[in-house]
Amino acid sequence: VDSKVTSQEYCMPVLGLIFLRYAYSRFKFVEGEILKNRPMRNGRVAPVEAEDFKSKSAIFLPEEARYDYLLNLPDSEDMGKAINHAVELIEEQSAQLKGVLPKNYTILKNSLLRDLLRIFNNSAFNEIQDDIIGRIYEYFLNKFAPVVAADDGVFFTPKSLVRMIVNIIEPTHGTVLDPACGSGGMFSQSAKFIKEHQGSVNNISVYGQELNPDTWRMAKMNLAIRGIPCDLGEKAANTFTNDLHKDLRADFIMANPPFNLKGWWDNNLKSDSRWTDYSTPPESNANYAWILHMLSHLKPLSGVAGFLLANGALGDTDALEIRKKLIENDKVEAIIILPRELFITTDISVTFWILNQNKKGGKYHGRQLRNRENEILFMDLRQWTENPVKGEQKKKVLLSTTQIQEVADIYHQWQAEGIDGNSFAVPELYRSVSMEEIEANNWTLVPSKYIEFIDHDLEIDYHKEMARIQQEMKELMQREKDSQVMLAEAFKEIGYGIE
Repeated sequence: VDSKVTSQEYCMPVLGLIFLRYAYSRFKFVEGEILKNRPMRNGRVAPVEAEDFKSKSAIFLPEEARYDYLLNLPDSEDMGKAINHAVELIEEQSAQLKGVLPKNYTILKNSLLRDLLRIFNNSAFNEIQDDIIGRIYEYFLNKFAPVVAADDGVFFTPKSLVRMIVNIIEPTHGTVLDPACGSGGMFSQSAKFIKEHQGSVNNISVYGQELNPDTWRMAKMNLAIRGIPCDLGEKAANTFTNDLHKDLRADFIMANPPFNLKGWWDNNLKSDSRWTDYSTPPESNANYAWILHMLSHLKPLSGVAGFLLANGALGDTDALEIRKKLIENDKVEAIIILPRELFITTDISVTFWILNQNKKGGKYHGRQLRNRENEILFMDLRQWTENPVKGEQKKKVLLSTTQIQEVADIYHQWQAEGIDGNSFAVPELYRSVSMEEIEANNWTLVPSKYIEFIDHDLEIDYHKEMARIQQEMKELMQREKDSQVMLAEAFKEIGYGIE
């Protein structure tokens, strides 16, 4: 790579090549589906055309935009120009991708582009994985520019956490909004959830917004290769000062907005309609601005929102009056505090909030729900740290499929007809709490204020425990002494002394 090329400039072309590889995989798959029942013309199967792919919500690739064509170009070909031409052809085929794909391949050397094309020509790329473009982008941030994410409180949502959110919220139909959509992971996982439950992606309408232009492009790429139509606006934009979907009322909202975002305030927001029924959020932190923004976009009688926030929002004194009114208005349905180490680029623990515009009960997703007015479900999952993420240098954990299902089951069971909220509790895990008790605790939503915790220290045999610790210390000191002896002998052999 040219030494003047920055890591960010390097990142986007690589992601573009990965997009080309996945677009080609999907093209070949859809082409095979089309050809299965293709009529014969003059004794031959009729060739596929662009219109055939539109009916399958897939991108038709002209020959010069296909991965195998680029891979087999002669060594004399200018690869940068050829790839730029390929992405231009793709944009002509997809209005969703117009002006989105990177076109700066001429900044990279021919030899590097050929090597990358060969590397990505791997069977592992034949199956489109969950938010693979977002995960690879996170790799670049982590390796080359980790400050880009951390400074703004922006963190890529881990796959297991996205699955948990989708399994709880169940966005199977209607309008789905993510006002801080990042690389589109919530949408791609929603589509997967719908397919797993024998539904159709055509039953949802996807809307999103993203501030970072590169991330906005990635979301468009991510959804395009999955055949998910979306409206992410005509450009990247600030959700607070330039709401691209101002009149939208969504059935479902799922989001992972920036944590504890500073510098979000603008004087034009003083009398904004989003906080008319509450009060103006603190200028020092955007957590409650995100809550009120999402609440304003929910359908007033049926909308459900699930989103992540920093733990400080649970008891933030600056936003006490807003939190009090949210609880009094019965908008908060559940608070789930999550384990530390879930995020790859930070070790913080965060909270999953659920807002619900209808806690009165009735039919929902084939289930009969009870009246849950004046109740909030609290869960504390901070002890769920037994599943390590492989291949990470630092300790990281994930939520297993079994754990994700357990969280969803607890939530759905608590909602179900016939459950008594007064006795719905398991120590150290969950508890249903009345509004009166929350008021008595000065409107805090910190789960440990309500969930019973057992003092396990009372069960400890202290004499036995001290003997164990002393033995471990003795063994540790002996190992350290042995290591010093071995090191001294090694240095002596090569002619160096060591004190």
